[in-house]
Amino acid sequence: MNGTLQHQGHLFAYPLRTPPKDADSVSHRLLAQGGFIHQLASGVFSLLPLGLRVHRRIEGILREEMNGLGAQEVLLPTLLPRSLWEETGRWTTIDPPLFVVTDRHDKELALGPTHEEVVTHLARTYLYSYKQLPVSVYQIQTKFRNEQRATGGLLRVREFVMKDLYSFHASEDDLFRFYEEVKQAYLRSFQRCGLEVVPVAAESGSIGGAVSHEFALIADTGEDTVAQCPECGFGAKQETLGAGRKHCPKCQALLTLKSCVESGHIFQLGMKYSKAMNARFTTEAGTQAYFTMGCYGIGVGRLLAAIVEASHDERGIIWPAAVAPYDIHLLSLHGQTEALDLASALVHRGFQVLLDDRRDASAGEKFADSELIGIPVQVIVSERGIKENRIEVRPRSDVNAAVKISREDIDALVGQIRTQREHPHA
Repeated sequence: MNGTLQHQGHLFAYPLRTPPKDADSVSHRLLAQGGFIHQLASGVFSLLPLGLRVHRRIEGILREEMNGLGAQEVLLPTLLPRSLWEETGRWTTIDPPLFVVTDRHDKELALGPTHEEVVTHLARTYLYSYKQLPVSVYQIQTKFRNEQRATGGLLRVREFVMKDLYSFHASEDDLFRFYEEVKQAYLRSFQRCGLEVVPVAAESGSIGGAVSHEFALIADTGEDTVAQCPECGFGAKQETLGAGRKHCPKCQALLTLKSCVESGHIFQLGMKYSKAMNARFTTEAGTQAYFTMGCYGIGVGRLLAAIVEASHDERGIIWPAAVAPYDIHLLSLHGQTEALDLASALVHRGFQVLLDDRRDASAGEKFADSELIGIPVQVIVSERGIKENRIEVRPRSDVNAAVKISREDIDALVGQIRTQREHPHA
């Protein structure tokens, strides 16, 4: 990655002294106060420069994992004709209901909340033989959900970006195989984002399918509840177990209930959509068969918020290095020239640097903003440091773990930065 330098004083949006009064989750409060997001309407948010940088890095991780599965990227429309949705019967039954618009010719279209109908239509257009299977396509695309009550900032919104993957198979066995591959790719994606999640059995809802799993991030601030077995590792959403169930269905041990944030959802759709839309292919035996399908979704903004729910302290966000908006927050407490020279040297080494050389901000304000924004490594140029020919380096996750490096020893500085980025608790 090429290095980048951004002067904090020229950021389009900046940290707020107080959070929004209506922030009803930790991630909403910290992302809004830190200058990552701005609410335009209920469930509708702007991603500000810092927030978009995090969003793009998450997208990059998801894109790498999907490409690793052999999936091909597409970009599907957000305006979807009513006729397509009537083929599956979901025009009036999907929950939450569709956002519907009417064009100047009195034709009704939906703002797409999901794209099973569209991708099945593409399959019946372009896929005709078992020799083309299995095949999978994905997109990173804006979705619209007509939620009755948007809550939690980016956790439950009406407009958002989703990574959705769709797969087509000649048999259930092949779907099962790919489904497990996607499950592992999702677990790797979450791990790369600094999260530990567990796949749990879940309801398929209006998407449908016989088998469905959610990826639950255990968090005290979560809006859902997951039941976990401490003995055999079984996990399921509480709603799938039925009210009042207290014991594990596998080993009968007492279940533990924990709050969680849903961070992804995958479905074995079977032939639900291919039968409804008459999407078929020619088998090896020369007969016609319906595609067996799967779909797999991760809301990128929800994942961004989930990271904050899991990684913060009383001072602000603590971004994992892989998704942080910048690698280094360089705080100039004295000596603008020295700080700028150092920033240029770090950019030359390939780092993404946010330089706080504001003349109208105190040292206390700079530290407070830095801890709120949560960039993994702080590099501090101070008056005392300049006199001692030293630079202070400390991880955001432990501001007391500072290390002092000679200003001339850029190699040692780079090594310390990389160590603190990748192993902040070392």
